[in-house]
Amino acid sequence: MRFSDEACRVWCNSRVPEVRSSIRTFNILNMSRLPLIGIPADRRLYGKHYFHMVGEKYIEAVAQGANAVPVLVPALGSEIDLPSLLDACDGLLLTGSASNVEPQHYGGPAPNRDATTLPLIPRAVAAGLPVLAICRGFQEMNVAYGGTLNPRLHEVPGNLDHRDDESLPLEAQYAPAHEVLLEPGGELQKIAGRSRLKVNSLHSQGVQTLGADLAVEARAPDGVIEAFRVAGSPAFALALQWHPEWQFAQDSFSSALFAAFGAASRQRANAAR
Repeated sequence: MRFSDEACRVWCNSRVPEVRSSIRTFNILNMSRLPLIGIPADRRLYGKHYFHMVGEKYIEAVAQGANAVPVLVPALGSEIDLPSLLDACDGLLLTGSASNVEPQHYGGPAPNRDATTLPLIPRAVAAGLPVLAICRGFQEMNVAYGGTLNPRLHEVPGNLDHRDDESLPLEAQYAPAHEVLLEPGGELQKIAGRSRLKVNSLHSQGVQTLGADLAVEARAPDGVIEAFRVAGSPAFALALQWHPEWQFAQDSFSSALFAAFGAASRQRANAAR
């Protein structure tokens, strides 16, 4: 864009000195903004009151790893206007949680988080929002696309015990536990630049049947699905069973993953300007 050298006059209640347009002014007005990434919360009883909460490690991974603005989404179920939410956000992060997806949804009243995320996920993907799902979020995404879950993976003969030992310090609970094998040519392999990763493991539930339109991205050595993508999604749409947000800055893959998620969200934010 070319600006004229001709001075333009600016008026308010009284005449003010002549000013000139500048390239600097143009750049400030058109600079890209940080994307807003929605993070659905859990509804928890704390003392005698309910709070809507998100773990700090997820918030930090969005703010620092994705270079984005984290926006907590309350677990209000049908009280949330989904079109307005999707219009306001540039990405969606589905986090891990101490709670599990209720079995009634994959075929047991529904917790507030399920009532919020399950209708939200496919709409977000269809709207072109970049979506990253972690642990419980991974399971939510599978159920949202019609998949089912096994609530006790460790009871299946031949399976690893994917649970963590909660008596250990956090550093030990989140320490690498087993490898995952990345699908050749998959999105995670492209981000990782290699075919194997060593990951943590803190889950008892896992995929039993994969949902429609989902494609496997990684498996554990016992064959359990550890990651998938939404095939044909118009934007970034990945789900991981492990926890890449844990000390993400100290792990090259986790850093690259959140950077890629942030870049996709930034691209959507700038396209919406």
